[in-house]
Amino acid sequence: MRFVEHYINYTVIIFINLTSPFSTFHLTGIPGIEEAHAWISIPFCCLYTIALLGNSMILFVIITEQSLHEPMYFFLSMLSATDLGLTVSTMSTTLSVLWFDARDITIDGCIVQMFFLHGFTFMESGVLVAMAFDRFVAICDPLRYTTILTNARITQLGVTMVIRMIVLMLPLLLLFKKLSFCGPNGLSHSYCYHPDVIKLSCSDTKVNSICGLAALILSTGIDTPCIVLSYILIIRSVLSIASPTEQKKAFSTCGSHIGAVAIFYIPMISLSLTHRYGQMAPKIVHTMMANIYLMLPPVLNPIIYSVKTTQLRKVMGKLLLAK
Repeated sequence: MRFVEHYINYTVIIFINLTSPFSTFHLTGIPGIEEAHAWISIPFCCLYTIALLGNSMILFVIITEQSLHEPMYFFLSMLSATDLGLTVSTMSTTLSVLWFDARDITIDGCIVQMFFLHGFTFMESGVLVAMAFDRFVAICDPLRYTTILTNARITQLGVTMVIRMIVLMLPLLLLFKKLSFCGPNGLSHSYCYHPDVIKLSCSDTKVNSICGLAALILSTGIDTPCIVLSYILIIRSVLSIASPTEQKKAFSTCGSHIGAVAIFYIPMISLSLTHRYGQMAPKIVHTMMANIYLMLPPVLNPIIYSVKTTQLRKVMGKLLLAK
């Protein structure tokens, strides 16, 4: 009887330990090469510096230079602001893991990071739609460009993007707050990514998954067809222009935006496919895809727009030479 009693007590203790909720998640660096984290942090720091300086420079130039107070550059400033938000929302945890091996993040900290990370992602998708609409009006209806894209309308679009982000994110986070976590607490990335975090829950996450899918459909699921439709109409309008020189000039004004769309959507789709179908892939593949997804747009967008946009490049060159 005493043996049975000890066995029962031991079983109860194990059960309590397994089911007691934990208060932190364990972040992951670059799996398999943890001893090289200090060296790996060097390119990460360089990329974060490029993203911060490049996007801050574009914001500063557009705000201070009166000649750039046009719809196209207002939307570009929104893009730079969202890229800065994406960079800052992940930089602290990623560098903490690489520099100090500080892998723990509280559940509340994880919720805050998810709000900004996914929120700025939704906002960037919305900004890319607004920029596609800007190019559509500029090419297909240039005479009404200034009357359609007024400052008030641009402000309304910006406010709408913020409201949409909050409306999509709050249900996700409120549902996440109700989840119980009782098993392993190790995440696959150096930041909190919603699909990755809810996998660790021992609660029923069906509603969370449905809500996450609905948020994705109501953001990028709507935004992507809008961008595609805009470019179908742009291509049709440009091809009706008789002069090849004018066609080339019209298409060149869209080059920067097409690049921004590609470097945002291709890594995002690749990461989603990796999470859904790449369970057998090495962990380092998941980690690298996740870092590319978040670092590529903030790093490359300032470079693309600085190179491709002549007026912006001239103003930035003038300011740098003046300094």
